[in-house]
Amino acid sequence: MCAVVRSKVVVLVPTITNRLRYAFDLVLSDLVGIDYEFLTNRDAFLSYQGPKISYGEQPIGDELHFGCVRLLFEKGIEDQQVSVFDWQGVKALFSTSPKDVFPFDLFAASFWLVTRYEEYLPHLRDAHDRFDSSESLAFQKGFLQKPLVNIYAKLLQDLLRNRYPDLVCTTRKYRFISTIDIDNAWAYLEKGFMRTAGAYARSLANLDINEFVERTKVLLGLIKDPYDTYEFQLELQKRHRFKSMYFFLLGRYGVNDKNVPVESRKFQSLIQSLADYAEAGIHPSYGSNRKPSLLKTELANLTRILKREVHHSRQHFLVLKLPETYRRLLELDITDDYTMGLNLQVGFRASICTPFYFYDLDNEQVTSLKIHPFAVMDATLKYYMRIKPEDAMDHIRPVIREVRQVNGDFISLWHNESLSENKIWAGWRDVYRQMVEEAV
Repeated sequence: MCAVVRSKVVVLVPTITNRLRYAFDLVLSDLVGIDYEFLTNRDAFLSYQGPKISYGEQPIGDELHFGCVRLLFEKGIEDQQVSVFDWQGVKALFSTSPKDVFPFDLFAASFWLVTRYEEYLPHLRDAHDRFDSSESLAFQKGFLQKPLVNIYAKLLQDLLRNRYPDLVCTTRKYRFISTIDIDNAWAYLEKGFMRTAGAYARSLANLDINEFVERTKVLLGLIKDPYDTYEFQLELQKRHRFKSMYFFLLGRYGVNDKNVPVESRKFQSLIQSLADYAEAGIHPSYGSNRKPSLLKTELANLTRILKREVHHSRQHFLVLKLPETYRRLLELDITDDYTMGLNLQVGFRASICTPFYFYDLDNEQVTSLKIHPFAVMDATLKYYMRIKPEDAMDHIRPVIREVRQVNGDFISLWHNESLSENKIWAGWRDVYRQMVEEAV
């Protein structure tokens, strides 16, 4: 089978910067699916006979001209005056001349969105030291549920194909990836004597006889632990053949880190068995954000349990601070991170639904860390949006549709306990099943 030979387009630019190359790598190479070459010489550009475009203040011939703002030619982080307006049903950022093929700078807009430029600027953070999505331009201007960068790339691809019918682009395929965080492998099992005794005491103090009885039956082996939903997960995965990933919390016990001890043989066996069917990654603990050395230990423990290197991660509680969090992951040879997403809303934190490389704005360089943005989380729907399970698909289905239209990756974030049908999670197992059936 012969590999597809991609077409090439030359791009006239006033000068070449790291930001410029990153933006064009992302939009032209990764999303549009063509190769490109920068030219700064006008004569060489004019004499070129193949597909070509210019990116600058003025066109020099009859080429497709894309107007630019200064963002991709700057260094440092400054408060940007980002104009947002509606253009052909799409939110456009960084307006340029109406005479340009697009009246906005799609390359600067894409760079500003995926680098999370606004998160480097002063902003409010929540009680868990997370970026508040209500602070984002996407939330304020109403495009949080739109993968704008992918939409821009599709518009650009259509434009180039119309101008150059022989242009060969490599086309991405839509993918569904189910990711599950194991924050608490079991509700009652493997908690140790002190935690179990304390839990019994709380049940009695609260007169919660049902929990007292359920815990006792689970510990005696009479019924299954309610958070043991792994057979259901694997059965659904085998039936629909979708990619699945697990992120394991191995942190020390704390207020926000309450998984079973990593020393538990049963827990280690669970990790190994799930990793036989899916990709396994580390779930850096809440505590590791204040004490980064803990992450190195957690990663070493998962590596030891799996007997192989671990290169995937997602932050517990989605605690992400730029650029510090990603720099710590890079130091530990993490290559792929799945934290980029929203806790308050469904949608696209970076306005993109395909993987991209982390660009360190402080250092003005692209890194080797690939970011995989997720779009829907169970806790978002239940706790923050306060959606009832019977209404959840009304919020999930439009997001899946948006991703399909641009051949992106629809990545969901679920937890084993939310599939338990236990107490507060009654009805959510069926939401997960419906989501899978809709997304595959």
